[in-house]
Amino acid sequence: MTTALITFVLAWLAFATPAAAQAGLEGAEKGRMVFFSQGCYGCHRVGVAGTPIANDLSHVGRKYDTSYLVRWLRDPAQQKPSAHMPRLALTEDEIQALAAYLSSLR
Repeated sequence: MTTALITFVLAWLAFATPAAAQAGLEGAEKGRMVFFSQGCYGCHRVGVAGTPIANDLSHVGRKYDTSYLVRWLRDPAQQKPSAHMPRLALTEDEIQALAAYLSSLR
């Protein structure tokens, strides 16, 4: 499979999963769904999925713990004033799940 096809399939799966099924997902798996449904792959890579515009997040969990990632996702500019990442319109549950997913990437 090509990288583009893999990215398309993963993005489609994120959008195709019914909301009721997503509600039952826990931790990192729910965060993976948030990563794709919120379009994070439009700037970031995880493995072969995504675009290398911003940092590759494939191993971000080695560098940052979950609590730092939660703070970053709430307000990137507060953590790093020169950050190019915008503040995202995420719920607290989405922030927690996305931070759990990102911290699992080692």
